Amino acid sequence: MKKILEVNDLCKTYIVNKRQNNVLRNVSFSVSEGEMVAVMGPSGSGKSTLLYTVSGMDRMTSGTVSFGGRDISSLSPDELASLRLDEMGFIFQQMYMLKNLSVLDNIVLPARQSKANKLSAKEKLERGKELMRRLGIIETADNDINEVSGGQLQRACICRSMINSPKMIFADEPTGALNRQSSNEVMEELCRINSDGTAIMLVTHDVRVASKCSRVLYIVDGNIRGEYNLSGTDERNRDRALNNWLLEQGW
Repeated sequence: MKKILEVNDLCKTYIVNKRQNNVLRNVSFSVSEGEMVAVMGPSGSGKSTLLYTVSGMDRMTSGTVSFGGRDISSLSPDELASLRLDEMGFIFQQMYMLKNLSVLDNIVLPARQSKANKLSAKEKLERGKELMRRLGIIETADNDINEVSGGQLQRACICRSMINSPKMIFADEPTGALNRQSSNEVMEELCRINSDGTAIMLVTHDVRVASKCSRVLYIVDGNIRGEYNLSGTDERNRDRALNNWLLEQGW
């Protein structure tokens, strides 16, 4: 299967109080089209930094990251912004919705900003409504963001991430602020999106969430220490198999 994301010898270093902090150290991995990959590891291990760096939200110190065959380190800030807007989707634990817009308008906003999205204004609005119907939140379309539940708001964030038909979605703890029922509902939707062909890379500390993925990367101190393939594991045994492997890794 063709690779959508290729990462080679990625390093990310911050200078804090004149001291060098190597957050990522020679990280290499790839994600294929239509694959769903989880990143796990202890707090402070570099999980979120990895997600932000490979998606072009943060600049790498060294190494290479190729997205859809394009070296993102060679892109200008404007080119990177267009790439993120048009070909990537983002979901975060903190949901970052604009308070002065309705739920639907928040969802459609990236489509209105995109120069690559050639749909008419009416078609963009209809796509937003269709995504809301698919995720079961169409009744909240005209609500303010403080008038809906956390689970509904996170599903709205999924709609927003899909509005420009991205090649890949990056999700940082997408279920971290949700209760178990809402978490399960959000993961069902992400799995459905993935089964339709959209690649997903997500950071999580939840074994149940990670067990829904086809592959898990385990990162410690900025290094990928292990990789576990779940694609051949029986659905009923995924949680246990992954948990046992994580314990072997020092989880």
